[in-house]
Amino acid sequence: MRLNVPLLGEAELEAVGSVLATGFLTQGPRAQEFESLVAQLVGTGHAYATSSATTGIHLALHACGVEPGDEVIIPDYSFPATANAVIQQGAVPVFVDIDPATFNMDPTKLEAAITERTAAIMPVHAFGLPADMNEINAVAAAHGLPVIEDAACALAATYRGVAAGALGTAGVFSFHPRKIITTGEGGMITTSDAGVAERIAVLRTHGAVRGDTYMSFVDAGYNYRLSDINAAIGIAQMERLDHILERRRSLAAAYDDRLAEVDGLTTPIVPDDRTHTFQSYVLMLDDAFDRDDVIHTLKARDIETTLGTYSMHLQPYFRDRFAIADEALPASTRAHRQALTVPLYPQMTESDVDSVVDALRITLAESRSVRAG
Repeated sequence: MRLNVPLLGEAELEAVGSVLATGFLTQGPRAQEFESLVAQLVGTGHAYATSSATTGIHLALHACGVEPGDEVIIPDYSFPATANAVIQQGAVPVFVDIDPATFNMDPTKLEAAITERTAAIMPVHAFGLPADMNEINAVAAAHGLPVIEDAACALAATYRGVAAGALGTAGVFSFHPRKIITTGEGGMITTSDAGVAERIAVLRTHGAVRGDTYMSFVDAGYNYRLSDINAAIGIAQMERLDHILERRRSLAAAYDDRLAEVDGLTTPIVPDDRTHTFQSYVLMLDDAFDRDDVIHTLKARDIETTLGTYSMHLQPYFRDRFAIADEALPASTRAHRQALTVPLYPQMTESDVDSVVDALRITLAESRSVRAG
């Protein structure tokens, strides 16, 4: 059983075909339509489609005023693209630990991380669960800092009734095939800040402003646009969004129910003030288990699983550059070693959930038996 299978069909094929028939393949009317749909969903004044979430984060950092030599506070536990974008902007990522219950940035760690060089705070909505944005925004406001949401996994998630992507200065979504909806590759920046929006619009397209006859290049921008081919897939996917979310949440509830009877693990929590997209269903194995051995054993049973995500300070580049001790980031370090992502995608059935849980139960029982022996 695969970890994830994107939900695609005839609608996406027809959407791509309609774009090919026009001959208008780069960023154009389909991208604008896709942007309007996402802005309406999130509730922001502006949305800008980008070639990926990584380029979107880079663009948002630039538009929010982050400059070379600045510092940006991020959670240590995230896919490294979060930190890579900071480095691409010439800034320095400052890693803070996570709340082990939610896998999200721990707001109580922020004050100690702020220096005179801090230029932004960038929480990640881990696996589709929004971070504690009221607490994060309060710290940011006290220091006059913009907040950029890495909302890659959180399209249509909410925090206290407000959509992810509308909880900070800007938000960035991903449309990679493992995310809630897909465009193949792609991203989207959302914001209601007019100044940030204006800078994004210019920087995304080579730093150009279009006049009546031709473009005028007012900045050294990027080519971070999303093509109409990709955007057409995204428009078709938006029609599926409600169904995708309903299935993911239903399957997550089925996992919760069945895993409650399995010893040796902790299932994900969803605080009452938030909604979760369950881009991934990530559980924590007790320290007695070797998570990587569990992954390998489940693979032999035809169940694809993987780690949760990465404790970035453990990765070779960041380890060699920053030399951060594991003891400084204990929750992130433990999550890196013990979190397990199990299969979850809309086409799964509850029978599939039963198969995964049965295989996991047997695997953990065998591991206990080996240790006891």
